[in-house]
This record gives sequence, C-alpha cells and structure tokens, in this order.
Amino acid sequence: MTYAFDAFVTAALFDSEDRAWFALGDGTVRSEDGGVHQAHDGAVLCAAVHPTGQGLLTGGDDGALVWTRASGPVTLERSPGRWIDALSASPQSGLIAWAAGREVQVRDVADPEFRRTFAHERSVTDLAFDPRGRRLAAATYGGAWLWYARIAEQKPEILKWAGSHIALAWSPDGKFLMSAMQENALHGWRVADDKNLKMGGYPAKVKSLAFLSKGQMLATSGANGVVVWPFTGPAGPLGKQAAEVGYEESVLVARVAGAPDSRLVAAGLEDGRVWTCDLTGQKIDMRKAEKGESISALTFSRKARRLAWGDEAGGAGVIDL
Repeated sequence: MTYAFDAFVTAALFDSEDRAWFALGDGTVRSEDGGVHQAHDGAVLCAAVHPTGQGLLTGGDDGALVWTRASGPVTLERSPGRWIDALSASPQSGLIAWAAGREVQVRDVADPEFRRTFAHERSVTDLAFDPRGRRLAAATYGGAWLWYARIAEQKPEILKWAGSHIALAWSPDGKFLMSAMQENALHGWRVADDKNLKMGGYPAKVKSLAFLSKGQMLATSGANGVVVWPFTGPAGPLGKQAAEVGYEESVLVARVAGAPDSRLVAAGLEDGRVWTCDLTGQKIDMRKAEKGESISALTFSRKARRLAWGDEAGGAGVIDL
C-alpha cells in the first residue's frame, strides 16, 4: 500500500494496534486507514507513539505539543515562539519529554499535576528515555546529559565527548547510550563507568541508528550499506569490528530500522529504495524497488510483521512482511 502526501515525511510509526501513522512537514498527521488531521500550524519536527500506544505525539515549529488519535488532534502544551524539535515517550513509565531550545519538559500522562523542567547549557537536539523510562538522556553540544526523569532538584550526569550530538539510542539493557554526531562518526558510552566508545570510519553523517536482536546488534546508516555493530558481552562493541550489509557503491543508506526480537534489519536508501535482510542468512529482499526521493522515515511494527516508510517528497507506504 503506497501513498502520495506531497510533504516531507518526518516520521512513520506504528501504534499498539499495528496501525501506521505518518507525521508530515505540512503539519498534518495521517493514518494508513485514511485519517487526515491538521495537528500543527507549520511543520511537524518530531514524533513519538503516545505512552498508551494510542496515536501519535508530535512537536512542531508552531511550539505546540499535540496528541493525535483517530478522533482528532488535541494540543497538550504550547511554547509560543519556540520550536519543539525533540520528543520521547516511555510506555513503561508513562512519561513524555520534549525539548524547546535549551529547556526540556517532562510530563506524566496519568498525573496532570506532574511537571519537571531541566535546563541545559546548549540547545537539546534529541531525547531518549532508557528502557525502564526512569532516566532521560538529552543530546547536546559536548555530549549527553542524563536526568532522573521524576526528580525535581538534581545535577545531571554528563557523558562528555567533544562535538555536536544529534541522535540517541539506548541499548535495550540500558547499559550503553549511543549517539550519532554532526561529524561522520558514531559515539557511545558504557553508562556504568562512562567508558567512551569511539566508532568512526563513516563516509557520511550517521542520521539513523537502531538496536535489533534483543540488543545484540546496533544498525546504523551513514555508509554504502547498513553498518552493524556487535553488542554481545559486557564490553559491547569494544575491541570489535563492524560488518557492512548490502553494500552498493553508488548509493548511501539514509535510514535504518531493526526488529527488536530478531535479526531482521531494514534499510531505506537515498535513491528511494527499501530492503530488508535477515542477518542470519544475509539475503537481501528488495521491498521497494522503485527509485525516488531519499527515504526519511522507516520503522518496523512491534513484531516486525509490517514495515512503514516515508520519503522527503511525501511518498510513503506500508509493507506486509
């Protein structure tokens, strides 16, 4: 099933019922069953599935945080004159966090009175709750700041590494925090002892990263194939080499997705194609062979039975696997 939305696809995500949702640069949120909802007066900059699993949370350049379900959009918060461009939600703790400039706000979906505000020295570019939803990581210039999401007065733990950090991913066991950087590099930390993981050698910027196979592997974009790092054992990728899957000399991987419980990985290419690969056998299955605009969004459903994609020109689709 394919769609033509005529606006940049910011995110493609599945809710708890495996319904695909698309958040777009024209401010709309759309569902695969035909729902069209004008959530923002401007572009959607970030999106996450609501902690309840129902519909999407989105942040926009209109300063609004919006929850969109089949019944329509509801504005939860407004930050006039500011962009909400980073967002994370935890189904485990029921917490939502979003960033506007240097400030991060945290709310509890079950308690309207709960509010936390965390200030940073530089702008926050991404947010990620740990697997239990208790700690919140904020990407910023010079590293990542870690907060206990429910504690009001605290000093953050700062994981330092020079440069701009733009995208975060926690390992499923919570032991490692990985960061894509503004440079052509991936960095990470073993959180228990602040051990740095320097993972360079990329020919392009790493825009997308995803754990798969119960956290035993990390897949990233930024190369001519999907770069896969091993995360088995207490040292994670320390001292280990990455593998590159699906190498093509003439095109780069723009987005990756990983199946949480299997070795299935998906790649969205800059020429608009999409493929999947079971890393057990290394066989590439081309799921979208038609070329087009660069893939901007890619995700598996919870049990990896479906794959949703979107591109920079508003093309999108849902693939049954």
